[in-house]
Amino acid sequence: MDRKPVVAGRFYTDDPQELKIEIEKYVGERTKCAKPPYDRLVMLPHAGYMFSGGTCGKTLSEASLAPTVILLGPNHSGLGAPLSVWGQGCWEFPGGKLEVADVLAKEIIECGAGFVSNEAAHSREHSLEVLIPFLKYVNPKTRIVPICVSERAPGVLKKAGDALAEIIAESDDEITIVVSSDMSHFITADQAKKLDSIALEAVIRMDPEGLYSAVSSNDISMCGVLPMTMGMHAVQKAGASGGRLVEYTNSGKVTGDFESVVAYAGIIIS
Repeated sequence: MDRKPVVAGRFYTDDPQELKIEIEKYVGERTKCAKPPYDRLVMLPHAGYMFSGGTCGKTLSEASLAPTVILLGPNHSGLGAPLSVWGQGCWEFPGGKLEVADVLAKEIIECGAGFVSNEAAHSREHSLEVLIPFLKYVNPKTRIVPICVSERAPGVLKKAGDALAEIIAESDDEITIVVSSDMSHFITADQAKKLDSIALEAVIRMDPEGLYSAVSSNDISMCGVLPMTMGMHAVQKAGASGGRLVEYTNSGKVTGDFESVVAYAGIIIS
């Protein structure tokens, strides 16, 4: 089954030519070619392009993504299963599409770590959809495995992450994990920066348990903390020891309102 776009015309333009021009502007001249060694994990924001497109593009311009991407995103709708995999077909967007890596998706679903084939979780979800045009631009031959994550149990997230690490290690394909997450929501820019720095420090030092704990104990409204925790467990098991912050920004720099912002970050873990 193919996945049709559901937020085109809202989060990003539904005009194919305008979309291509916009993404070219955001990504700009790439500073790193997509070649081995590929980055293990890249975290990208998922708001409307006018707010987060610049951070998404800048991060991708400095990243080296493998030809196959496991996409991990939050579940804003509450539909579907805790670890929902879209296992076949393609994901469409205005003017293009990306194919699902169905063999890899099947391996993930059958690994026994809680992943299930479930399209309902993706039916209204924007967090992965908004990244598809960017991934297509960076590498038109990219294949994806979209996974919607709402599982909250730390032990299950670690088990799932460890399972992904084993699957990636045994795969004949080169694979990068891409996590979709925004940072703090609807607080002042100063508050957001203070809180988000706690979460981002845990990410940069490659501490998935520390990230989960920091977000929980400080009530940080990082919507992608669950997929990020799982993704970090996966790349930590694969040997990643640290990450770097490419950019941190907030919606106030577009709207002029710094009293109630949503914040965005781009992270690369090699």
